[in-house]
Amino acid sequence: MNQVQTLKGQAALVTGADSGIGKGVALALAMAGAKVIINHIDAHEIAQQTVDEITAAGGEAYAIHADVSNEADVQAMFAEMYKQYGTVDILVNNAGLQRDSKFVDMTIEQWNTVIGINLTGQFLCSREAAREFMRRGVVEGRSKAAGKIICMSSVHEVIPWGGHVNYASSKGGVMMLMKSMAQELAPHKIRVVSIGPGAIQTHINQAAWSTPEALNSLLTLIPYNRIGEPDDIGKLAAWLASDEADYITGTTIFMDGGMTLYPGFADNG
Repeated sequence: MNQVQTLKGQAALVTGADSGIGKGVALALAMAGAKVIINHIDAHEIAQQTVDEITAAGGEAYAIHADVSNEADVQAMFAEMYKQYGTVDILVNNAGLQRDSKFVDMTIEQWNTVIGINLTGQFLCSREAAREFMRRGVVEGRSKAAGKIICMSSVHEVIPWGGHVNYASSKGGVMMLMKSMAQELAPHKIRVVSIGPGAIQTHINQAAWSTPEALNSLLTLIPYNRIGEPDDIGKLAAWLASDEADYITGTTIFMDGGMTLYPGFADNG
């Protein structure tokens, strides 16, 4: 751990942290000095590899299984975190998935699964974290805020996405969940923000970048002409959780190489 320890002494929970963006965020928070809970649902061995990577670099991490769409699982996860680290200072609501389908063919299971993990999961985890933040309050010398909640949204909180109605709806919901929480919790010195990733090179969208043809097609949507990496999101999350970002709450920061600039209009439409 060789960078400035802006999060030293703080305890962080990252949901869906066994791979992809979640792993990138967990590694970055650990590099910044936080003790990190690596949440996973059915990937203990993979999650443990992330734990081992953090501890080998001199950090502290612990893996906990929980389905974030299940209230009992979430409450048990927070209870186990408190046994390990005593409290929580940072929550990163990262767990998410896709169940893609044409709208007219979409099943209620596909809809409920995506809404359950991507939106209800963020509600359940945020509620537990906010309760602890309010109980504990600001700890002098640790953070200017009583707690920080970072919601992982998407460019699809603003860009419609045919064939992915459940996913886009979940991210639109995350936007208003984040803003409403931020409005209500700000007087308690709790900050709530979202990160809106664009195309990030992870397993969830492997088909979009795994061949030269697919990648070239994807890059037509990205003015900056590169696909993002989990480390990009991780660095932003670590900064947002730090006191350097103490005056930021209630907004989404897009990290998308310009995807939300609607590049189809770059040549006058």
